[in-house]
Amino acid sequence: FPGCAEAKFLRMQNDAGQNVDLYIPRKCSWTNRLIHAKDSASVQIVVGRVDPTTGLFTGETDTFALAGYVRANAESDMALGELVAAADAAN
Repeated sequence: FPGCAEAKFLRMQNDAGQNVDLYIPRKCSWTNRLIHAKDSASVQIVVGRVDPTTGLFTGETDTFALAGYVRANAESDMALGELVAAADAAN
């Protein structure tokens, strides 16, 4: 509805107010860039948390998305390591 004054208020929501968009773009956890739908080199990695005393999985996870740009520049290993270290320090 371009040109419509109400266009900025239109959202894809159901009656309960929940977001029902078919596509919600992700952001790269390292660069904060939007990951486009056609970025076939992007990955989403789920890292599990481990109890430091027992070494067992606690059931909690952290999810990180890396854009294809980061992977193409061979920075994904460093980026994931620093993201996990920052998430570990925050918790």
